[in-house]
Amino acid sequence: MSMEFQPDIERQIAFDFLRATEIAALNTLQWLGKGEKELADEAACDAIRGMFDLTDMCGEVAIGEGIKDDAPGLFKGEKVGTWRPGAPRFEIALDPIDGTTNVAKGMPNSLSCIAAAQVNGESGPCLLDIPAFYMKKLAYPLAVRKAWLADPKLPIDIDAPVSEVIDVTAKILGKDVRDVLVCALDRPRNQQLIEEIRRKGAALRLIQDGDIAAALAPAMRTSDIDLYVGIGGAPEAVVSAAGLRCLGGGMRAKIWPRDEAERQSLIKMGWGDRIDKQFMSRDLARGENLIFTATGISTSPLVQGVSVRGSIATTHSLLMRAKSGTVRFVESHHDLDRKTIHLRSTQAERRI
Repeated sequence: MSMEFQPDIERQIAFDFLRATEIAALNTLQWLGKGEKELADEAACDAIRGMFDLTDMCGEVAIGEGIKDDAPGLFKGEKVGTWRPGAPRFEIALDPIDGTTNVAKGMPNSLSCIAAAQVNGESGPCLLDIPAFYMKKLAYPLAVRKAWLADPKLPIDIDAPVSEVIDVTAKILGKDVRDVLVCALDRPRNQQLIEEIRRKGAALRLIQDGDIAAALAPAMRTSDIDLYVGIGGAPEAVVSAAGLRCLGGGMRAKIWPRDEAERQSLIKMGWGDRIDKQFMSRDLARGENLIFTATGISTSPLVQGVSVRGSIATTHSLLMRAKSGTVRFVESHHDLDRKTIHLRSTQAERRI
């Protein structure tokens, strides 16, 4: 008895998500270095919404952006896609620009990224919306995750001293401590952690912005970063978790209330028993039907930024699926004399 062929919708629609981050990066390029982070964010959102308008899916934004600075964004609960009857359902978490400050200043480490989970009747959300501004994070490569799975007593733990995490990482990776490269956001809230890393003697790379690229970097074979540590955005933690699920790396994340008022607010929302919980990647991004795509705006540890020579714009993107574990690096060449993008604001194709 022959089996009826069932198309892999997730694999097909993944390239529509890739096109969305590509055109977001292209539409943002006009604001690179112009000091206008809100206008850059607006341009990226307009392009992504425009591509979603053409995408045959029933999509809902589970985690958007803009919560921290009231920037333009795609927000939780927003419906995207054609919503044609029978179209596949997706939960979407995205950051139209991870590294808006870097874009405004013309600095490296900015990208546009989307994580999506196909909804197949599982109970509860596939992408967990954490109602907090920040989370404390620890991201590590596949070899470290495998070692912890084999021996859960290893101090691969967000509450462990970072010096112990560095020691065990060095041992697992076969490196001297001085050669373990740790990445962290350069923020006052991370200062104590930064000083501890320096006292330990590990290599340290500080970044100004771009939390998602940095969290994924330890799991990328093309990156020199071994660990990502510190306090960064909560929405970015979930997007990063989806990417790490595809790459095979791991992450721990813990809610970091900014003050007692935020702690009490979380308790009133029913999150009191989870404030001290260590969330794993699988807690934040559930299931196996996960897609992650990112396109570089300016060069980051993940992908190169957009470059323009004459009328040709070159984009560099990453496309991954948790189901297959396939990681694709996509280089696209766009002829700006012919390239058009569909924007939500105009409801029409226009030249870049």
